[in-house]
Amino acid sequence: MKIAILSPVAWRTPPRHYGPWEQIASTIAEGMVKKGADVTLFATGDSITAGKLSSICDTGYEEDRTQDAKVLECLHISNLMEQAGDFHIIHNNFDFLPLTYSGLIKTPLITTIHGFSSPRIVPVYKKYNHSGHYVSISNADRSPDLEYLATVYNGMDPKDFDFVAQPDDYLLYFGRIHHDKGCWEAIQIAKQTKRRLLIAGIIQDEGYYKNKIEPELNDQIQYVGHAGPDKRKELLGHALALLHPINFNEPFGMSVAECMLCGTPVIAFNRGSMPELIEHEKTGFLVSNVDEAVTVVNDLKNIDRGYCREHAVAKFSGDKMVDDYWKLYEKIS
Repeated sequence: MKIAILSPVAWRTPPRHYGPWEQIASTIAEGMVKKGADVTLFATGDSITAGKLSSICDTGYEEDRTQDAKVLECLHISNLMEQAGDFHIIHNNFDFLPLTYSGLIKTPLITTIHGFSSPRIVPVYKKYNHSGHYVSISNADRSPDLEYLATVYNGMDPKDFDFVAQPDDYLLYFGRIHHDKGCWEAIQIAKQTKRRLLIAGIIQDEGYYKNKIEPELNDQIQYVGHAGPDKRKELLGHALALLHPINFNEPFGMSVAECMLCGTPVIAFNRGSMPELIEHEKTGFLVSNVDEAVTVVNDLKNIDRGYCREHAVAKFSGDKMVDDYWKLYEKIS
């Protein structure tokens, strides 16, 4: 089977630090190569793959801001679509824009909807409801206006995350520094429990960081910058728990699954996909607010970190995700 995997061109595939869509596109591409498929990854020129690589830019527009994002996206999508006839399946991990070509090509197009940036993009998906093949990354992140082929949870390679049976005594916030992800709320939980908090992630909202986060930093509350793969698994694995007090309905939550792969439980606000990822009182705690989060910190000692790992491997491994997508490819090709 000849498969085209379309990744975004904001970051390298796989990403050096941030880039969840690029990470999933990479895991799918490499998994399909291992299955013996003839895979072409459409991504930035510095991307890494065991398959073939096709690119229209050397680096992503988030890593080289001299580039125009819209121009790169148009060139990138058209580069694939003009070769569509060479493939049995096109797997779109690049949001709604590639759908606008789908009526002009004969190759089946499967689109993983990694989240809705705004309700205003839904009409594009609706237009191609009957000709497209949509996959949600959680049951919680489904639009009632769309028809779905399946839900496939995001997957990671368990070998990339070391199991840590005995953690250190710090809490961790890992994610974009943005109101949506609840960094300030994580700080309040740490302060009220008198626990050390490490904050890792890219600063997505400079004003939020300057006004809400930076004034709180001290010996107890530390920002350690963004974390590449080695630093990421060290931070996730040795944490007492991940704090994930989100202020939006998160479609999936990569750091939540990654943390559990290390055996680390998660305390999360019960929104979006969190009930699908976390087994309450078994792999972490689902809470409604900061006060509830504070009360369960002392209960972390009751969580079996080995079970956290087993749960995450069973539901969120890259192999499972690739197998699930392979079945969908066979169904629609």
